[in-house]
Order: sequence, then C-alpha cells, then structure tokens
Amino acid sequence: MHKLQALAALWFPGLLICGIAAIAAMFLGAHYGAPVMLFALLLGMALNFLSQEGRSAPGIDLAARQVLRLGVALLGLRITTAQVMSLGWEPVAMVVLAVVLTIVVGIVLAKLLGFQMFFGLLTGGAVAICGASAALALAAAMPAHPQKERATLFTVIGVSTLSTLAMVLYPMITRALGMEPVAAGHFIGGTIHDVAQVVGAGYSLSHEAGDAATLIKLMRVAMLLPVIALAAWLTQRHLVAQGDAAAMGPRPPLLPWFAVAFALLVLINSTGWLPERVVQTGQGLSQICLVAAMAAIGMKTHLKDILTVGWKPVALMVAETAFLAALFYGMLVVQGA
Repeated sequence: MHKLQALAALWFPGLLICGIAAIAAMFLGAHYGAPVMLFALLLGMALNFLSQEGRSAPGIDLAARQVLRLGVALLGLRITTAQVMSLGWEPVAMVVLAVVLTIVVGIVLAKLLGFQMFFGLLTGGAVAICGASAALALAAAMPAHPQKERATLFTVIGVSTLSTLAMVLYPMITRALGMEPVAAGHFIGGTIHDVAQVVGAGYSLSHEAGDAATLIKLMRVAMLLPVIALAAWLTQRHLVAQGDAAAMGPRPPLLPWFAVAFALLVLINSTGWLPERVVQTGQGLSQICLVAAMAAIGMKTHLKDILTVGWKPVALMVAETAFLAALFYGMLVVQGA
C-alpha cells in the first residue's frame, strides 16, 4: 500500500499536467476545427521545461509510454467484425493492398533517402492506417533510439498537416472527377489519414458518402494490429542483429500487451455485450489517453530538433500520401471498369 502511495505521489504531478494539456487541446480542436493531436503537440512543446523539472518528469515519462499504450488498446472499441464484414471482400482487399503497398513504398523510399527502415515503417504506417494514432502505436512497438521521439513528433506533425489538407482538397477532387457518392466515400476513407478528417470530408459530400468513408476508415484502423505485430517482429530481429537481445532479458512476446488488448476489445465489442455507454466511455478515454501522451511527447522534445529535419522527411511523407491517393483511385477505377 505504501509503495502504491509513493508511486502515485511520484507520477501525479506529471500526469496532472498532461491531463490539463489534453483537455485544453481537445477544447481548442473542438472550437477551431484543427487536429487535436497537433494542438496537444504544440501545447506540450510550450511546456517543454517541465520535463526537466524533478517533480513532473516521472509522470510525463509515464504518460509518453504507458498511457500511450492504454490509449492504443482502447482503440479496439471503435471497430466490430460486423462492420468489416459488411464491406464485402472487394473493399477489404483494396484496403489491405493499399496499406501493405504504402508501407512497402515508405520503407523503400526511406532507405533510398538514407533513413533507417523503421522511419519508413513509421511514416508509411501513419499515412496508410490512421494518422497520428498509428504513428504513436507503431513508435511504442519500435526499438529505443536517440532520434525515436524526434521522428515520432515529426511524423505526427506531418501526417496531421497532410490529413487536414486532404480533408479540404479530396472532396473537391471527387466532385471534379464526377465520382458517385459511395465511390467518393471509399476514396476518402481509403486515403485521408486521421479518422476525424475522414468523417468531416465524407459527410461534407453526403450522408451516403460519409457512411462509406467511415466504414473504409475503420477497416484501415483494424490493420493497425498486424502492422504492430510486424513492427514488434522487426524490432526483435533488429535487437538480435545488434547483439542487444541478451540485454533485454527474456524474449518479449511478438505482440505487445496493448496490441493483444486491442484485438480482445475488438472481439468483445463485436459481441454486442458491452452497453453503448461503456463503449462510448472507452472511446472517449482512448482519445484522452492518446492526446495526453502526445502532449507528454511534446514536453520531452525541443522545437529546434523539429526545425532541423530538412527536406527529405517532408518529401517522404508527401510521396507516401500521393502514392496512397493514386493507388486507391486506380483500384476504384479498375473495380468499376
């Protein structure tokens, strides 16, 4: 009991600061229509000095790691197997192919530009799956590295910015191309990065397009589980190759605990046993955890580190986004041919 009280006292100041930053970011996001994760990041970076202060540092570190993992696990309450099955096999096949090829292209381009494979997986996964949430989830499964938090922050900034631009541009593109509502919804759900922007763009066209976009997007979110498994497997291989596996102690499981919890919550949510209020509460808690974790990561990062990334990471994420849009549109054309 005394140990728990001591830990609570140790973590409380930092967790409280991250929670306040998360609430402020969600308020700003709701009132100004900008990505909540971006607000959380900026607020966290403005409070960067707190991560160096003795009382706050342990709680901020906990939020950046374990609270992040809890938020990812609770994302499982967004999806049911019935939603995925209702799409039919063709849209599911398109989503799987788009996610796989976008990640492969991201890894290949990252290597060509002189980055590590993991940076390509991080940016490609964020673009292909669900934006900032995917970036945070994948980063949690990747090996420790001095540049890891900097890479994660850049990816969140980049994917949030590109997602916002896509939310504005893609509905206009679908209208210019004369796409039918369902096809337009599939394109928007299959290409825009963040869930909130998909919903905004889809329903700006029509209710039918919004429903189609949301379902396709949820299928992309479901791809988070196998991609986390891939990241964890590559991490194990990397540690073995670097001779660090022994230092880690026992061999870790292929899937981190938060990925297993994610899968279990998808299955439980699919049964319909959970009351709607419980599901909504879990979804809200997931958002709070992810936003608080993003604020904590911002607190642990210096602005000058982000400003010195150069043009190559920007070019990488723009290329991944353009590839995903072109690929998905091409598949829709072939499907309709």
